[in-house]
Amino acid sequence: MDSKLSHDPIPHGNLGVNFISLGQYDKSLAESEESQRLGPNNFISYLNLGLAYLALNRPDHAKATFEQALARKLDGGGLRLSLYYLGFLQGDSTQMEQQLAWGSGKPGVEDLLLSAQSDTEAYYGRLAKARGFSRRAVDSAVRTDSKETAALWQVNAAVREVEFGNVAAAKQGLASALALAPGRDVKVLAALAAARIGDTARAKTMVEQLEKSHPSNTVLKLYWLPTLKAAIELNVGNSSQALVSLEAAAPYELGEQLGTLFPAYLRGQAYLLAHNGTAAAGEFQKLVNRRGIVLNFPLGALAHLGLARAYTMVGNTDKAKAAYQDFLTFWKDADPDIPILKQAKAEYAKLQ
Repeated sequence: MDSKLSHDPIPHGNLGVNFISLGQYDKSLAESEESQRLGPNNFISYLNLGLAYLALNRPDHAKATFEQALARKLDGGGLRLSLYYLGFLQGDSTQMEQQLAWGSGKPGVEDLLLSAQSDTEAYYGRLAKARGFSRRAVDSAVRTDSKETAALWQVNAAVREVEFGNVAAAKQGLASALALAPGRDVKVLAALAAARIGDTARAKTMVEQLEKSHPSNTVLKLYWLPTLKAAIELNVGNSSQALVSLEAAAPYELGEQLGTLFPAYLRGQAYLLAHNGTAAAGEFQKLVNRRGIVLNFPLGALAHLGLARAYTMVGNTDKAKAAYQDFLTFWKDADPDIPILKQAKAEYAKLQ
C-alpha cells in the first residue's frame, strides 16, 4: 500500500496529483506533458508523467521518463520509489534491489522503500519476510521522529494481515498503530482493518470521527468513506448495502490511493456474497487488468483467487482452475500457514 494516501510522500504537482488521485490518468498525462514542456527541469512533472504512464500500463514510456529525470540530475525518494514500482511491474528484481540500496540510511526515504518491499513480499505470500520489512520500515521512520509515517506502515501491515486471514496479528498491528500516532490517514486504514476484522462498533466510531473532523477532504469523502462503510456492511453480511455504499466511489476507484482498487475488490466480495459470480468476476478482473495502478499491493494477487471463486460460482470450471493456478503460482513460495492460502488449496482440490 505504501504511499498512496493523500499525504503521499511523492511530491506530485497540484494538477497532476488531483487527476492521479481521482483516476483521470489521461488528463494527468496531458497536464504533466505540458508542465514538462514549459519547465524541462521540473522534477514533479517527470514524476507525474511517469506515474501516469505506469497507471496506463505503458511501462516503457515510464522508464524513459524516469531516465530523462535522472539524466537531468533530478533525483529523490519519489523517483526512486517509482523506479522500484517499475522494476516490480517488469519483473526486474535487480532494479528493485538497487532502489532499496539507494534509500538505505536516507531519512524519509529508507522507510518508504522498506515498506514497499514489505508489500512485494506479501504480494507473493512471503508473509514472514513482509513482516520483517514492515518492522524495519516502522523502526526507520521512528528513528527520524516520523511517528505518523511509522504508524501508517504499521497499520498497512495490519490491513494486509486481515486480508490474509490473520485476525490476531491484524488486531495487534491495529492497536500498535493507533497507540503510536492516531492521525487521519492512520485512522482511515485502522477503520478499514477494524471493519474487515469484524470490530464493527469501533469501525463505525472511527468513520463518524473522520466524517466530522474532515468534512471537506475530497479523497476521504469520495473514495475512503464509501469504502469503509461498504467494508462495515460486508462484515455483517449486508451485500446489497455494501454495493450501494460503493456507488459513490465508482467514478474515482481507479485513483492512485492507498488500498489500490479497494472499492473494486470489496465490490467483488459483495457480489460473491450475493451469489452473483459473473458480476464478481468483472470486479476482480479490474485489478488483474490494471497492474500499473495496483502495483505491488497484495490485492493484485488475491484478485486471482477472487476470480477463481467467481468462476466456480457460475460453474466455469476451466476458468476457475486457471485462476486458482494463477494465484497458487504467485504464492508458490508462500508461507504455508497463511489461512487464505489453506482455503485456496482446499477449494482448488475440490475442482480436481
